[in-house]
Amino acid sequence: MTPRLLEKYKKEVAPRLRSRFGYKSPMQLPGLVKIVVNIGVSEAKVDMKYMEASISELTTITGQRPMMKRARNSVAGFKVREGMPVACCVTLRSARMWEFADRLISIALPRIKDFQGVARKGFDGRGNYNLGLREQLLFPEIEYDKVIRMRGMNVSFVTTARTDEEAYAMLAELGMPFSR
Repeated sequence: MTPRLLEKYKKEVAPRLRSRFGYKSPMQLPGLVKIVVNIGVSEAKVDMKYMEASISELTTITGQRPMMKRARNSVAGFKVREGMPVACCVTLRSARMWEFADRLISIALPRIKDFQGVARKGFDGRGNYNLGLREQLLFPEIEYDKVIRMRGMNVSFVTTARTDEEAYAMLAELGMPFSR
């Protein structure tokens, strides 16, 4: 069974983008390549239970086990040595990516208190979009009682769009609630 958002992309979004930007080939259409979700876990240098909890929560949210990232360099100011665990991230592609994007757009983002939309300034100039979330409790899969510590996460949408305008049009058509 194909994800709901992918069906919407194929049936509604792609024809609109084709007419708006005048693409001649379907290969010119901007599309989602992957979504990368990253959580920084600075407390992992003191106690690994924080990293294990973050990995567990990210697995629950995305449906895929994340990788643990280790520090590449030692930074005395942050009391971090090379090789210490500092973050966990997951790269979603194909069906899992579309399912996560659908849950993020339709369930998680509307649960933000006083939500006015996501900022347009998250584009990087090459058609990719970055979004920061303040807490993992936006996702209904996370049980409040089992959360050790509130954590933010970074969600990066990597697209095949050549410009920010194309990527914005695609994400807006998919239902991403951008602020005015």
